[in-house]
Amino acid sequence: MILVDADSCPVKSEITEIALRHDVTAIFVAATFLRLTNHPRIKLFVAGDAFDAADDAIAEVARPGTVTVTQDILLAERVLKAGGAALDPRGREYTSASIGDTVATRDLMAELRPGMEGMTGGAAGGPRPYARTDRAAFKSALENMLRRVL
Repeated sequence: MILVDADSCPVKSEITEIALRHDVTAIFVAATFLRLTNHPRIKLFVAGDAFDAADDAIAEVARPGTVTVTQDILLAERVLKAGGAALDPRGREYTSASIGDTVATRDLMAELRPGMEGMTGGAAGGPRPYARTDRAAFKSALENMLRRVL
């Protein structure tokens, strides 16, 4: 099963394509309704807009044999603790060996960001734009992860 933190996920169509190819259910978890492919293997769960509602819903069902697609590092950490696998939309796998450093870096950047904004006169950047190479890397990583997990 593929669990998707779907609200800001840029690879919904790629996940759908790969889930159908592997005959795996993909559950897209979002705060509100999303238009998805009409197929019995493609499901939507509307978690509501409460803080972390989608994350909590995903963490509740994550277990060994599930793959979660998320940009949320703290959700990835929860999924890994539950025995699931996690991948970001750029194809980077979160692992038990790397998640501690990833969370620490996230926390450090959150602390530094207010000071950096003052120095730059505004926003301190953000992730680079999503590119075609990111999409290809994600598809390859999801294919490989599904083969390994299933």
